[in-house]
Amino acid sequence: MNPFKEMPQKANLQYENFKALSPKPYDKNTANPYTKTRVILMNGTEFESNWFLHQFNRHCLNNDVRRAIAEVRRQEQQQQKLISGLKPINETILETTIGYEQLAVDLTAEMAQKEKNPFVKAQLDFALLEDFDHLYRYADLLYMEEGARAERLVGSYTEITPGRPTVCEHRHPNDDVRRYINSWQDDLLTRLHVGIITAAEQQTMNFYMNAGAFYHSDTGRKLYAEIAMIEEQHVTGYGSLMDPACTWFESWVMHEYTECYLYFSCYMDECDPYIKQIWYRHFDQELEHLKIACDMLFKYEGREFMSLFSQGAEFPSLLRLKSNKGYIREVLKDIRLSGLKEDIIPLKNMPDNADFFKYNKRVKATASHNVIEKYIKKYGEDYRFEEAPHPEKALRDRKTDNTRIGRDKNA
Repeated sequence: MNPFKEMPQKANLQYENFKALSPKPYDKNTANPYTKTRVILMNGTEFESNWFLHQFNRHCLNNDVRRAIAEVRRQEQQQQKLISGLKPINETILETTIGYEQLAVDLTAEMAQKEKNPFVKAQLDFALLEDFDHLYRYADLLYMEEGARAERLVGSYTEITPGRPTVCEHRHPNDDVRRYINSWQDDLLTRLHVGIITAAEQQTMNFYMNAGAFYHSDTGRKLYAEIAMIEEQHVTGYGSLMDPACTWFESWVMHEYTECYLYFSCYMDECDPYIKQIWYRHFDQELEHLKIACDMLFKYEGREFMSLFSQGAEFPSLLRLKSNKGYIREVLKDIRLSGLKEDIIPLKNMPDNADFFKYNKRVKATASHNVIEKYIKKYGEDYRFEEAPHPEKALRDRKTDNTRIGRDKNA
């Protein structure tokens, strides 16, 4: 599939009435877990599109360009409202959160296994270990406060067990800034991965920043606040991978190409017929957005869109959300890692005077640890969904929350 060779069914932008923006929500009890995660993924993709176009508008001197941006952005906003409406009213904040973390885990694992750039893959695997732990912490809180089992929500596709302990993830800001890719040299799939994961983690950060304040217990509010800070670190790490040399118009074309790729991937992967047709309708709309962005690139920079796709514009391997238990277990074997400036290194190689140790000690983050301690005190052991013993022996004890393995060189 080459989106540049496809013609949208409706030429020119056409806006929906509000009745069309009020879809039938999925049933939280019967919907496939990956249908839920696709809804979260595409909601985040539309958030990214809107904020990118707002920033472009604020850095543009030409009002003709700004009007074109506003027209596209209005339809992107309508798409986001429709997708957001697919979430049912009776789905709790915590139930939605489990979907966010399942998406983070399986999306990251899916991309890491295909990634050709070793530095990008290292960042994906590194953050995967942390999002995996977030899923475990939220799952314990879910059962403790709502009596719901997270393995039912994830459909048993994703294991629930500790990753790098969240209290060990707090790094100095300097140690989350990575090296950026080169859009002219890196594979198209790498460019897609960087944009997709940045948007997904950015949405998670925004959700936790806002939803946490509406949570009903002090324990939960503190957990959301702590994990929101880690999502800030993830957005820093992933966002710094993006090529800063791209112009605004180049970035616009790539944003629209990415949306076409994602909507078509979701369409091909979706099992719910009702939602499947939404993905295709939005894919068709994105074809028109892509055409507009390409026309603007040519008009204002004198460049053909194919100059951005030297290796060809055919969609690479489509994104498919699926179970990745085996791969994640392999990644869990390398849990003793941390960041040192641009690099990800074994904790044992970290200098004793590194900023990581001073910062981690300074912030004194304990909310995620307290959730597990409270759960163990109440039920005798933590909440997990494992198909085999944890691959890291130090994390197999279900009566103790190990908070040293990721921040103590001697652990």
